[in-house]
Amino acid sequence: MIQITDNIFLDELEISETFVRATGPGGQNVNKVSTAVQLRFDMRNSPNLPERVKYRLTTLAGKRLTSEGVLIINAREFRTQTRNRIAAQERLVALLRQACEPPPKRRVSTRPSRKAHQKRLDAKKKQGLLKKMRREKFD
Repeated sequence: MIQITDNIFLDELEISETFVRATGPGGQNVNKVSTAVQLRFDMRNSPNLPERVKYRLTTLAGKRLTSEGVLIINAREFRTQTRNRIAAQERLVALLRQACEPPPKRRVSTRPSRKAHQKRLDAKKKQGLLKKMRREKFD
């Protein structure tokens, strides 16, 4: 079981991993060993995710989500399969945790009241008069 939040857990059987040959560091080893990991998670058919999380995950995943609702995460930063597997699982957990957070409330734009607007203009006029009086005193 992979813990996402306090009350959301993923069964490891819901995740499938395939190993492919990676590009990047590794020298001759890159051409011989399949170290890159392609993690697949069928989010639409997952019984452990609430609908609101699935909805947010759809927008967060972007191009990583197929039309069938399968989330694909590629990891190929490291030279070993195990480190790439861990990196892919960490990315999946981070994405799911981000989807679990409720979206921030939108700011409702308001206008200043007529009295507040007038008060600001009066303060500006008063300051302008004060400066004008100082100028006339020394000119």
